[in-house]
Amino acid sequence: MAAYFIQFKRVYDAVDPTDGERILVDRLWPRGIKKEQLAHSIWCKEACPSNQLRKQYHAGDIDYSTFAKRYFSELENHPEALIPIMQRLREGPVTLLSAVKQFEHSHLPVLKHAVMQALHLEDQQADGNEFSSAVCFGKDFNYWG
Repeated sequence: MAAYFIQFKRVYDAVDPTDGERILVDRLWPRGIKKEQLAHSIWCKEACPSNQLRKQYHAGDIDYSTFAKRYFSELENHPEALIPIMQRLREGPVTLLSAVKQFEHSHLPVLKHAVMQALHLEDQQADGNEFSSAVCFGKDFNYWG
């Protein structure tokens, strides 16, 4: 089984050679940073919580557990949003960039879990001769059943 490495970093942190692919995973562009200033490969807005869910959580209308469950459900309903991250993880380490201050109470752990779960399921289906990567090659595939 392949080993995958995902770390989290704030968009305001310095670039490090060990970052690998740097992927912005915030729904909104981070404040105070010009687009040409942020060292990143891609911006995966589609892999982020919906605006409605994000607003409910930030307003305190729902707790973190509810937020995480609903966000994971959104990812289940749109597994194609994970494709860009999965593709890059198959090539090496990935750093998920966000403006959040507390990683552990954000969307980042949920996103990481969803990506790792999808990759694990793909790897289980591989026959050893080639990648099973339906997702990585853009074919229709449902990870969750």
